[in-house]
Amino acid sequence: MIKRLFDLIAGIFILILSSPFLLLISILNALFYDGNIFFTQERIGINGKTFKLYKFKSMNDKKDEDGILLDDTQRVTSFGAFLRDYSLDEIPSVINLILGDISLVGPRPLPEKYRNRFSKEQFKRHNVKPGITGLAQVKGRNTISWRKKFQYDLFYVQKNNFLFDLIILINTFKVVVQKKGINHNDKETMPEFYGSMKKEEIKNEKK
Repeated sequence: MIKRLFDLIAGIFILILSSPFLLLISILNALFYDGNIFFTQERIGINGKTFKLYKFKSMNDKKDEDGILLDDTQRVTSFGAFLRDYSLDEIPSVINLILGDISLVGPRPLPEKYRNRFSKEQFKRHNVKPGITGLAQVKGRNTISWRKKFQYDLFYVQKNNFLFDLIILINTFKVVVQKKGINHNDKETMPEFYGSMKKEEIKNEKK
């Protein structure tokens, strides 16, 4: 109850404080992406429930000759990269925060298509509400492996308490200001998580 109240108050405060950025980025995104301002995607929430996450669009929709979207590295625009550098693409997620889909702190909500790729142990990360930021984000963000991320997520689930959340929030501010852990090696974003899927299954899924 205390955490939800804190999230709600913080969400309203962030919405008011960020309203000028919301307006400015919305206008610029409308120009860059032919009127497509937001990126929405089905994500896995607490107890495995699905919800729609809102973010600012940061990639174009270019596809290859087979109609499959190109890799993130080929689709992230210069303006989109700027938004990601300072986590400005995450601002619309405050809507999810106010609605109660997510919390300020928790394991990052992952796409619905990942649902069957988690091991039974990894899926325990959904025992708590997902967050805008989390322990994995302050420990390396996109520069650490999926295995390490899930280890941090499960540790957070076990240790979950309000004081721990405050420590993560303080460290998140430092990470964002210093732009740490944004890229994974030479990539713009973290590579896709396939879990224990076999190469043939991955190939068929992409078709």
